[in-house]
Amino acid sequence: MTDARPQSIPPSPVVPAKRWAYVIPVAAIMYMLAYLDRNNVSVILPYMHGDLELSNADKGLVGGIFFVGYVFLQIPAAILAQRWSARKTVLILMVAWGLAASLSGLVQTKSQFYVARFVLGFFEGGVWPAVLILLASWFPLRERARANALWMACLPLSSVFMAPLSGWMLDHASWRWVLVLQGVPPLVWAVVWWFAVADRPAQARWISRAEAEHVERSIAADEAAKPPVGSGSYLDAVKQKSVLVLIGVYFFWITGFYGFNLWLPSVIKELTHDGSSTEVGLLTAIPFTVALAVMIANAAWSDRTGSHRQAVAVPLVVGLAALLLGQAVDGALPRMLLLCVTAAAVYAPYGPFWAIPGQLLRFEVVAVAMGLINALGNLGGFAGPYLVGWLTDATGSSMTGFAVLSGFLAVAVALVTLGLRTGTHPVRRLSEQAAERA
Repeated sequence: MTDARPQSIPPSPVVPAKRWAYVIPVAAIMYMLAYLDRNNVSVILPYMHGDLELSNADKGLVGGIFFVGYVFLQIPAAILAQRWSARKTVLILMVAWGLAASLSGLVQTKSQFYVARFVLGFFEGGVWPAVLILLASWFPLRERARANALWMACLPLSSVFMAPLSGWMLDHASWRWVLVLQGVPPLVWAVVWWFAVADRPAQARWISRAEAEHVERSIAADEAAKPPVGSGSYLDAVKQKSVLVLIGVYFFWITGFYGFNLWLPSVIKELTHDGSSTEVGLLTAIPFTVALAVMIANAAWSDRTGSHRQAVAVPLVVGLAALLLGQAVDGALPRMLLLCVTAAAVYAPYGPFWAIPGQLLRFEVVAVAMGLINALGNLGGFAGPYLVGWLTDATGSSMTGFAVLSGFLAVAVALVTLGLRTGTHPVRRLSEQAAERA
């Protein structure tokens, strides 16, 4: 896959850019709330103090079973967003996941907790591809990595704000009340979403005619430049080698990503010698603050240079090296620094990675391809947490688990560098043709 753009690119005309101030923040806050309900369990698990009698393997299963449910609505929600309405699809799912999140605080047994996490994953699963479809209607390809990254900045940003909040709440209330109360904000934000978001520029009241016409012209040019995919059917799209490679990249990357994410607070608690939940929550926010800055900078570099493949591979190499080194050093400060490096590395590829499917596939088929990539790739969200928990029980240390996670990241690097290295000329053609139309 060749990422290089031409050396001489004519300057783009100056157009209004309200879409960056309206679409991105509303979508980012919405998904930040989703990510809170997904990841608050990582802060809560070290402080359940024997409730539900969870072993480390059980805790890994609690974190991982969310992603089994997460698979089911990926493709249906993507198709609904593309054919019907991304705005309405996300609204329905937001209300459903908010209710499911609150109900998870009422469980009484380990099995009920598993079911509650599965249901939460089921409803949250369709949101990611639906928002990617929404962004594809608002941002041309040459802006897509930045738009994706600014929206996906909600992932580390959620942990920056919500990990300390969850820790503080745990010092003042039981874990059950934390889960119940943190399910309420999505229900409130659903109202904001309904009134603030439109499916496309022509339907938004706040956008200028000049900006709407610019966006629609640019996206139409992007679509016209894309090569046809066989008969144009969904099956033809997902049978492409590039799509299959992207599924593999995402699976191995996400296995390392969520394995690291779920167990990060537990590692920090160990470094603080069983510090309070507030202290652990505040310290947990530090790696994600670093990740936020690196994630946005990497996406901006990726859009500027067109080097999406390198913008995925290089951070993952840094991440696997930091994971391995973190198991070999002693001392709280060096290990904390390496946790920051790892967090930045596993978050940095998000924007560039999700710009790649939109470059390869036409809009009418990209929905199901992104849904499939996210559905199968996120099964790594089950494998990573459970694997670390099981290995921690088996060996008495998290060291083996994190070493294995670095191996998964290494496979992701090999796939993105070798699997997409050749035979993917459409990306280069699209970059050149989009630049000529700028």
